[in-house]
Amino acid sequence: MGGRFMLTRLLTGVAALVLVTGVFGAGTAKSGPQVGKEVPGPFHPLNVTGEEAGKKACLYCANGENPVAVVFARGVNPQVATLLKKLEEATEKNAEAKMGSFAVFCSDQQGLEQTLKDLAGKQGLKKLVLAIDNPAGPKDYEISKDAEVTVLLYNDFTVRANHAFKAGELNQKSIDAIVADVAKIVVPAK
Repeated sequence: MGGRFMLTRLLTGVAALVLVTGVFGAGTAKSGPQVGKEVPGPFHPLNVTGEEAGKKACLYCANGENPVAVVFARGVNPQVATLLKKLEEATEKNAEAKMGSFAVFCSDQQGLEQTLKDLAGKQGLKKLVLAIDNPAGPKDYEISKDAEVTVLLYNDFTVRANHAFKAGELNQKSIDAIVADVAKIVVPAK
């Protein structure tokens, strides 16, 4: 009887560890306004590409209540480049829904503007606008300092999906999940 009790406790402990690892193993950080919350509002990053390139302009304002994919990133890496390319494709595919997309790099890294121009050319980013803001990100957006990448998908100024990743956690599976969630903003919310 004692052996069976110990085995049950051991299996319960292993199950709890698997559950905790599964929850935290996903590695997502909490960052930005959460699903169901309103997007905080206008801010004016330096637009590196797009119609307002070279100026501080409000991309939130330019997109209005249309479906929008916005990425807040700390830097450029291959996973971020892949994500932006996929969101560019989704934006083109959903042009009829007037989908907009932009990426704001929250960094004061030297040479970032040129890096982003090069990225836009290399990835063929024509619809998705690249911009730069301060390392903290826009006021009231609560972009976590622990999040390397935060993705908000919203329409009617309401967040429909939020994906946030700590350094090194963004991968192909998570990029696919983000792109799949675009359906939440281009289809009328229920």
